[in-house]
Amino acid sequence: MADEEQNIEQRSEEVVESEAAADTPAEVAASAETPPEPDPEAPPEEPGPPVPEPETPEPEEAVEPAAAEGEEAPVAAEGQEAAAEEQPAVAAPRKTKRKRVPRSERRRRPKPKREQTGERKPITRTPKPEGERGRRQERRGVVVSSAMDKTIVVRVEVVKSHPRYKKVVRRSQRFHAHDEQNQAKAGDVVRIVETRPLSKTKNWRLAEVVEAAK
Repeated sequence: MADEEQNIEQRSEEVVESEAAADTPAEVAASAETPPEPDPEAPPEEPGPPVPEPETPEPEEAVEPAAAEGEEAPVAAEGQEAAAEEQPAVAAPRKTKRKRVPRSERRRRPKPKREQTGERKPITRTPKPEGERGRRQERRGVVVSSAMDKTIVVRVEVVKSHPRYKKVVRRSQRFHAHDEQNQAKAGDVVRIVETRPLSKTKNWRLAEVVEAAK
């Protein structure tokens, strides 16, 4: 019995000591947190040099939750994007294709009728002013051929100097002219005048025979 009482007493003493040891750090921390009240009668203290704070190593366990949060953030962002994509697809109304209706069965809109102002005014044509005909081109040449009916071939020679070398150059050109009375003969010097197209190649007509052939 005496041994049991001694054991119980020892255990109770150990419990009391452990409780006292547990209370002492909390009291020390509380006293450290609450600064001492300043004495109003004491003179103000001069500020001393700044005291460097002791560097405390960062716990390694705090990195793991941050990494876990970083992994969860993209997952949450992907979920929000998927939800945002699904919402417009659901919200957009579906376009229905209109059924084609034949023209005879379509709705006809009434056209406004024009008001008649009585009798219609007669159409009056203003007289066309007669202007002077433009000066027609004329050529003077020698009849080369008169074998065709009512058509002569006139050779027109042009003499002019070369624009660069100043050499006198003689150029000739042939024209088909209309001769209504077949009065021009080969070798005659004639004057022809420009006119409307009379055939595929005739745009000239005989004006007069200047000099007959000898």
